Amino acid sequence: QVHLVESGGGRVQTGGSLTLSCVASGSIIGFLTMGWHRQPPGEQRELVATITGGNSTNYGDSVAGRFTISRDNAKNTLYLRMTRLKPEDTAVYYCAAQTRSGSPDYWGRGTQVTVSS
Repeated sequence: QVHLVESGGGRVQTGGSLTLSCVASGSIIGFLTMGWHRQPPGEQRELVATITGGNSTNYGDSVAGRFTISRDNAKNTLYLRMTRLKPEDTAVYYCAAQTRSGSPDYWGRGTQVTVSS
């Protein structure tokens, strides 16, 4: 069983930046893909960004060009650098990891990001 713990959330003004971190309880080298998802208030969870073991990245349309996903295998850590934040980025952000194609096998508990106008 792998545990994922997110940190770095908080409150920021429009246009500001935040960096989220997700630390895994074990090595992340074996994960096929890791990613960030978010759930805005009253809405369904949506994909924000993913990164493969080979460092190929994919972004949701609403964050492309503003957010950057990265991973540090030596630190067992996944990051999400968020810039030019907007009120619509307000959500609980979740870290996820999967060992095979399909849905993630592991989820963190989430970290709240609030962007005020």
